[in-house]
Amino acid sequence: MSFNNLDTLYRQVIMDHYKNPRNRGTLDNESVTIDMNNPTCGDRIELHLQIENGIVEDAKFEGEGCSISMSSASMMTQAIKGRQIDEALQMSTIFSNMMLGEDVEEVDFDLGDIEALQGVSKFPARIKCATLAWKAMEKAVAADRKE
Repeated sequence: MSFNNLDTLYRQVIMDHYKNPRNRGTLDNESVTIDMNNPTCGDRIELHLQIENGIVEDAKFEGEGCSISMSSASMMTQAIKGRQIDEALQMSTIFSNMMLGEDVEEVDFDLGDIEALQGVSKFPARIKCATLAWKAMEKAVAADRKE
């Protein structure tokens, strides 16, 4: 597949998550809730995680922002559901490295649609948009561990 075709495919995946977000909403049961925003461009996310026995049992988000921040939140919640906390944090590290244009280490799990956001690394002003949900997840895990 040529670079242009791959770029087009990635753009389509991002727009699909933006227009049809996965895991949008709130959690009724006990969960950790984190509000974060990106003052640079106005992106805002409210992330809800249900963590039990070291596993992300459920993840939902609400908020508003650009297509990159909202599609990243959709992809992130989809990717971490059912995973061990340490795996979710490892994914966050890998994603941050990917946003910095660094080589992504080999992992035992599929990054799925998240790879579609690789191109964001070429636009430094948009990296904070893409990483907002991931930073919220890291903060939620830290808050859960303190309880």
